[in-house]
Amino acid sequence: MATSIDFINYVCEQINGVGEIRYRKMFGEYLIYVNEKPLITVCDNIAYIKKLDCIEELMQDTEIGFPYKGAKEHYILDIDNGEVCRIVVSKVEQVTEVPKPRKKK
Repeated sequence: MATSIDFINYVCEQINGVGEIRYRKMFGEYLIYVNEKPLITVCDNIAYIKKLDCIEELMQDTEIGFPYKGAKEHYILDIDNGEVCRIVVSKVEQVTEVPKPRKKK
């Protein structure tokens, strides 16, 4: 089951206010960027965020899962709880670097 554009828009609405938000469709699923930093992977209408030390305490009772085959374990965001999502995304955004542009072959 692919992620719906309605779900992507809902996720973006829930984290509104943490920075400049955009999304990009990748391999049939989506990656949500905050301030040009890739933070949330959305697969099958489930929002995943990397397991990082800075959010471990906030996410200790949260489900974990794998967004796609071969991925590392991620936390599953309770996207209906906008306040917690904004806090989590804000903390992860602070420790995530903007990816370096890839060189074209």
